[in-house]
This record gives sequence, C-alpha cells and structure tokens, in this order.
Amino acid sequence: MRRAAFIYEPALGNKDLFPPGVTQPTRLQYTYELLKAYDAFKLPGSKLVSPREVNESELLSFHAREYIEAVRGISRGDRRFNPQLYNFSEHGDNLAYPGMYEAAMAAVGGSLAAAELVVQGKVDAAFNVTGGHHHAEPRCASGFCIFNDAVIAINYLLQSGLRVAYIDIDAHHGDSVQRAFYSTDQVLTISLHETGRLLFPGTGETDEIGEGPGEGYSVNLPLAPHTDDDAYLWAFRQIVPPLVNVFKPDILVTQLGCDTHYLDPLTHLCLTTRGYAAVVKEIRSLDRPWLALGGGGYDVGVVARSWAVAYGILMDRDWPVDIPPSYQELYGLKKLHDSEGPGLNPAEKAYARRSVKKKVDEVKKLVFPYHKI
Repeated sequence: MRRAAFIYEPALGNKDLFPPGVTQPTRLQYTYELLKAYDAFKLPGSKLVSPREVNESELLSFHAREYIEAVRGISRGDRRFNPQLYNFSEHGDNLAYPGMYEAAMAAVGGSLAAAELVVQGKVDAAFNVTGGHHHAEPRCASGFCIFNDAVIAINYLLQSGLRVAYIDIDAHHGDSVQRAFYSTDQVLTISLHETGRLLFPGTGETDEIGEGPGEGYSVNLPLAPHTDDDAYLWAFRQIVPPLVNVFKPDILVTQLGCDTHYLDPLTHLCLTTRGYAAVVKEIRSLDRPWLALGGGGYDVGVVARSWAVAYGILMDRDWPVDIPPSYQELYGLKKLHDSEGPGLNPAEKAYARRSVKKKVDEVKKLVFPYHKI
C-alpha cells in the first residue's frame, strides 16, 4: 500500500485570501472537492493534512528579513512600506492586497508540512497544491509568487542531510529555484518549460548549467509553442530519468504546474490531461520519496482535473474517467480526461518536434558529460 498526503484546508479556497485575477483560489477548492468526490481521503494510506505554522528562521533560510517585514506590513496596510520597492503594485503580476502575508505563509507551511511527512517516513509522497511558488526572489515578489516555498522546503531537506532532485514541469521556467542552488552539487534542478523568448520570466536557456561546484547541476529544456504530448514526453524521457538515476537523489521535489495544457490562457504549449498524467507517471517511476508542489495553471477545470490525477498517481491510483455525479452537478465537469486535443496542424507539430529534438541534443552535449552519461 502506497502512503500519500494531500495538504489542504478549506480556508485556502477562500477568495478573500487572494487577489482577483488568474490565480483564483477556486482552483484549489475545485481540486480538493474533486478528490473528495472520488473518496480519495477515505482510502487506506491517504492523509488529508493542514499546513503547519512557519517560524521566521525558516523564511530567513531564503528571504531577506527586510522583505519579510515588508510583506507583513503591506498585507496589514502599513503605509511605512513602499510596495513598489518589493515589486508589488496595483496592476500586473504581483498585486498588494490585505491578507497576502497569511496566504503566502500558508503555502510555505504546506510545503514544510509535506516535506516533514516524507522525511519522517510517515508517507511515501505528499502533495501541497498551494505551493510551487518558484519565481519568488529573496527580496521581492515575482510572477504571482511572494514566498518561495520550494526553495524553503529544499533548504529544510538539505539541512536534514538529503540530496535533492528538483523537477519543474510548469510552463514557466523555475528561475528562482535554479538561482538558489546554482552553485551547489547537492541539488539537481531540471526545468522543462516554454521558451523564455516568448514567455515570462525570459530565462531557462540550455546553456544555464550552473557554476562552480554546481556546474552541470542546472538543467533547462526550453520548448517551442505547440509542443504536444508526444514531443514533451519523448523529451522528458531523454533527459530526466538518465540524469536523476545517475545523481541518485534521496528525495524528489517536483513543481507540477499544469499550465502546459492547450487550454491554458497564458501559455502556448499543447499538452492534454493524458499527456500531463503520463509525465507525472514518469516521475513516479523514478521511485524516490516524493514532495510534490502545485504551481501554474489558469484554467480552473484543467487544474482540478490535472491535480486530482496527479494525487492519484502519487498513490498509484487511477480514478474513473467519469467524474462522480455529485461533482458534475456542482461544477459541470463530466470527464476526468480531455475528450479532444489541441487540433494542431502537421506543420505546427513538425516544427515543435524539430525544435524539441534540437534542444534535447543541446542538453545532452552541454550537461551529460558532467555526469558521465
């Protein structure tokens, strides 16, 4: 029996904890309720766990004290802090809003609770859907991200004496996580993402491979628009398992953003829910203790279905394709997987596949020699 934990509490689906816009908290609520409809939390080995409290020293493992104090103050309406100094504004990606400190802390507390469960051997895998804020910088917010729960959780794992492989399948480059560990060989960071030439944050080229002791331990696979299930899965298999198997991590940390989906309004990749599931199953096949985090995903129905599928994979379970009637009545979603695909034409497919092969070849040339592959 495989043991897994899902980190969530109903307050995380409260719209009042989040600003209006694409990062709707309803996507978290919809995911939780879909899993509940499948009776996922009644299954043997499955735990539903709330985020834990976070102490300031844990935030300080990555973030500057000044920034932490500013987030707390701005969240409470303290006018002594200038939001613009920390990349907050009334418009754009990083809105300053009441309660943002508490929301950001809940994401960190969820990832730390998940990490502790895995490290202590209480579960084989844990999934914090609220986490995955991979853009947040030490001294400022970035890309909808306030506190970088991924880096903070990895720092906890390193302090526990573990080697970590971080795999990021969000459509956006895991830029800040990469920078945090760019000079160490104790963390292998691998990011598959839409090319930064077209998408925020504009980084993640194949030649970003680390520096000093970390040279060869940062791996980037930028993907062309219209990359579909087959091309993505082929690329993943070419790069990720060989590197992870040689690196031999004690634990996997994964950012499972599902904004790679063809219906996502912000990106240009063309995966389906079945392709996403196949990639998550590839991660499962690496057979390591597993800390999974949420991330991007801006079509609420896609997010709920994708992350419900992902939690099933953490447990070695496949949910029925027909969504339970009680959930259908509430939200109108009838099938767990897409009934159709992105409808790419042959030229779009051919271009994406040529581009993917070129980037895979570059990664193999630039990175594989460091690992004697």
